[in-house]
Amino acid sequence: MLAWIGLVLAGLFEVAWAVGLKHTEGFTKLWPSLGTAAAMITSFALLSQALRTLPVGTAYAVWTGIGAVGAATAGILFLGESASPLRVAAILLIVLGIVGLKVAT
Repeated sequence: MLAWIGLVLAGLFEVAWAVGLKHTEGFTKLWPSLGTAAAMITSFALLSQALRTLPVGTAYAVWTGIGAVGAATAGILFLGESASPLRVAAILLIVLGIVGLKVAT
């Protein structure tokens, strides 16, 4: 169970660095760049700990899925990106895939 908690946290830090990357402006802004780098390191460290227990295919798919869903949702909520029905449906399909992988493991 601890590995799954770490994996979810790793995914949330992936969302943080993906959104933070937008604010670094090509790593030309110091504080957003430092925050993004810290989130990257934390995300990878938590992922590597989860991989000690979980299968790599499952863990990587869940990690990237959380990152994709989180980044897309953050884009819609905070960055004015489109919330078209097709986009929302695609996000929900990713969530279903993540849940399916958890149930199958």
